[in-house]
Amino acid sequence: MMRNIIIIGSGPAGLTAAIYASRANLKPLVIEGHQPGGQLTITTEVENYPGFPDGIMGPQLMMDMKRQAERLGTEFVMGYVTSADISKRPFVIYVGEDDNRYEARALIIASGASAKLLDLESERKLMGKGVSACATCDGFFFKEQDVMVVGGGDTALEEAIFLTKFAGKVTVIHRRDMLRATKILQDKAFKNEKIDFIWDSVVEDILGVEEGKVTGIRLKNVKTSEIIEKGCEGIFIAIGHSPNTKLFNSQIELDDKGYIITRDGTKTSVPGVFAAGDAQDHVYKQAITAAGTGCMAAIDAERFLGEE
Repeated sequence: MMRNIIIIGSGPAGLTAAIYASRANLKPLVIEGHQPGGQLTITTEVENYPGFPDGIMGPQLMMDMKRQAERLGTEFVMGYVTSADISKRPFVIYVGEDDNRYEARALIIASGASAKLLDLESERKLMGKGVSACATCDGFFFKEQDVMVVGGGDTALEEAIFLTKFAGKVTVIHRRDMLRATKILQDKAFKNEKIDFIWDSVVEDILGVEEGKVTGIRLKNVKTSEIIEKGCEGIFIAIGHSPNTKLFNSQIELDDKGYIITRDGTKTSVPGVFAAGDAQDHVYKQAITAAGTGCMAAIDAERFLGEE
């Protein structure tokens, strides 16, 4: 069955695109991906999304968006895209272990981004055993314990501030001597008595593999080369994200970090293919900007189809 629009991803960008495409009577199909609902499903309270003066829980916001899209006529498929051919139209998308085939006249890529990790063997072995890339998912398990947060941007400080609700002490490890995070987050973190900082340091290893749980961390000072070890029960990796665009590496124009390059709105280098959200946004990376580009992508796709 030929679809007018297939949307890859079900975060704020994909669901907003679905809402707009549904209202245009284009009957979009959303492929939900590895993480249905996107990164907001692993977020607690969202205070900066307009329209919710008392805030709203991230999973609830995404459930409401999905219900809205479904009510307007969006069809959803659970599963992830295994391969895609966008070299010619109709575009062909394969989904799930059975490689179910779907065809579309237009495609919106809203596949989001995933957390970067340190690429240490000990990190892999201790993932879920004290190592985490999501404080909101796992912070509850570290009540009154000492935890480390690796990173110096907004993500790292957001994680650190959140963790102070549970942990006894939170130490932020940053490879430079100043943070990259926004000033408001820096101010919050510096004022929080539970948060300490270790500067100019990188993670050499995570300790506790033999014990089967994190017992500490080995750090190297990048200026003095001094090696120190610190005891802790939890380590949260917050060093940024990588866009989920590998499927399109050789088929569409990407920047040097893998983000889809868009021009003239949400148009990509392939006519009929549009991109929205964190798959193409390496600057703002907010739910509201993702939703905005999802709206733009749906309108751009509608116009593209209308001109045929």
